[in-house]
Amino acid sequence: MAHIVDVHVGKRIRQRRWLIGMTQQKLAEMVGIKFQQIQKYETGANRVSASRLWDIADVLGVQVAFFFEGIKAQQDVVSSDGNAVPDDLMGDKEAMDLVRSYYAIPENQRRRLFELARVLSDVA
Repeated sequence: MAHIVDVHVGKRIRQRRWLIGMTQQKLAEMVGIKFQQIQKYETGANRVSASRLWDIADVLGVQVAFFFEGIKAQQDVVSSDGNAVPDDLMGDKEAMDLVRSYYAIPENQRRRLFELARVLSDVA
């Protein structure tokens, strides 16, 4: 059974990779390993060594500490309106695609979209 830390680190690798739009194949090539190894890291099936995590962080443009952020938060967070927000929201591919698409929108239009989303969520 995979250790909870290995699973968390793997999810953070996948999250960052998705966020910047990189494939497992491309990450593997840039790190110098096979893409199957990236798959195993992302599921927590294989533990990432310190030196490999350093290389992955460099390729993904983050500090090594990024992969450990949120490790203690294992419960859903309840928002001020009482709705539960899953702790692993950023581990969801659809949510990551939405975030990437959101930041591709020009800033002035993003603000308008954000306000629309707020209005719609208040109605729901």
